[in-house]
Amino acid sequence: MTGASNGRRAGGRAERVAKRAAPPEVNPCPPGQIGGAYKPLREAEISAIYETALRLLAELGMGEVPGGLAKLFLAHGAERSGARILFPRAMVENCIRIAAKDFTFHGRDPARSIHVGGERVHFGTGGAAVQTLDLDSGCYRPSTLRDLYDFTRLQDTLTNVSWFTRCCVATDVPDNFDLDVNTVFALLKGTTKPVATSFMLAEHVGPILRMVDMALGEEGAFRRAPFLKAHISPVISPMRFGEDAVDVTFAAIGEGLPLSCITAAQSGATAPATLAGFLAQSLAETLASLLMVNVIRPGHPMVFSNWPFVVDLRTGSFTGGGAEIAVMNAASAQISNWLGLPSGVAASMTDAKAIDAQAGMEKALTSLAAGLAGGNLIYESSGMMASLLGASFEAFILDDEMHSMIYRTLRGVEVNEDTLGFDAICEAVLGEGHFLGGAHTLAAMQRDYFYPRYADRDAPITWTEKGQSDAWARARLAARSVLDNHHPTYLSPEAEARIRAEYNILLDV
Repeated sequence: MTGASNGRRAGGRAERVAKRAAPPEVNPCPPGQIGGAYKPLREAEISAIYETALRLLAELGMGEVPGGLAKLFLAHGAERSGARILFPRAMVENCIRIAAKDFTFHGRDPARSIHVGGERVHFGTGGAAVQTLDLDSGCYRPSTLRDLYDFTRLQDTLTNVSWFTRCCVATDVPDNFDLDVNTVFALLKGTTKPVATSFMLAEHVGPILRMVDMALGEEGAFRRAPFLKAHISPVISPMRFGEDAVDVTFAAIGEGLPLSCITAAQSGATAPATLAGFLAQSLAETLASLLMVNVIRPGHPMVFSNWPFVVDLRTGSFTGGGAEIAVMNAASAQISNWLGLPSGVAASMTDAKAIDAQAGMEKALTSLAAGLAGGNLIYESSGMMASLLGASFEAFILDDEMHSMIYRTLRGVEVNEDTLGFDAICEAVLGEGHFLGGAHTLAAMQRDYFYPRYADRDAPITWTEKGQSDAWARARLAARSVLDNHHPTYLSPEAEARIRAEYNILLDV
């Protein structure tokens, strides 16, 4: 009798151990969690910043407005004051009213599309790194087209990169048109997620969209489900437009591309050093981009990408990590959400060159703040190093795990009759005296907990026996495994052959 009883208990325990060891049946921290709990600004402070931004647009206005855009502005209620264009309050507030409040950012694979707007948070990429942290040497070197393609197919396997903007510049492609073409080709070949890129010149937009339709196999197919977004910085701080970027905006809207219009002022350099003054100017500049888009085509999808950047005032150098950039991007997300506009901010732009404690601290601080504040699209959040000068394969791996933990933080605590666990508490107290192996525990394990693959939780003796590896080494092995084994075939041979016959495609894979 005793033996049979022990056998049954042993068998039950083995089953429970196996279940605990298995991966969760449902991802406990998927992208798209709800943000907005962190509010660095009080309502009165948001109003003061907003009122100052409106005053800047009405009394100072924007300079260097290209002629065609100036005519559109004037036709919609703007006023001319010498060389500057002024925007009355009523014009700005009408623009906010008619602007797109949300939109679908499509993937070529419809299952990978994301909804932009509201309170949903998605981490993605950005950047224009000119250097890559080499997987083999551990040193920085100029980024290449092959690096861009490798980053594209690496992130294709990562759950928490909701969309992919080219993270590095192919410095081995000197011609500007070839660079724009080959960048988009690498995106088409390496992923079916929503993607984004920039365009050097307006005349590049049409030919590249023709290439995209060739990839889809049908003229006009892109417009039905736009999966490529244009990143444009039409405003040059302080308070003026850039003609080339404005031209790209007209061309991109004409081709049906959704936009991220990015303001990237730098505190103490191109915007005030005070955080409040910075936020007021940067808000005015991003509103100027919103005005531009909506006089060209009312309601066109635009991410209100107000990215506060910080300068180390001791040296004048851009700094991507630290408390100031964390709180300002969180405040920017809060202001954009207060206006009801799809918000875009930046995070995880560590100044560290190595995958070390500084990198982890700066990435976690800035990403968590942006997520908690409810940034809809959080750019630069994967793979970026060295104050945006470098991109790292290992950082992509570790950032993906970090974002799972942030999504779990955003998910918070579900309180209901089952999770309060009254019956489970009674059963444990009156039974075995612990909760290990209980049905309530196993259900929570599958539903509520994230188990990292790369963060080490071993005892010191076990870690020593395994070779004392650090996170950088573990991530390097994981990145190498993906690059060795993930070779997507998202372009049909026929489509790729047609594209290569018409364009100067330099990617040799």
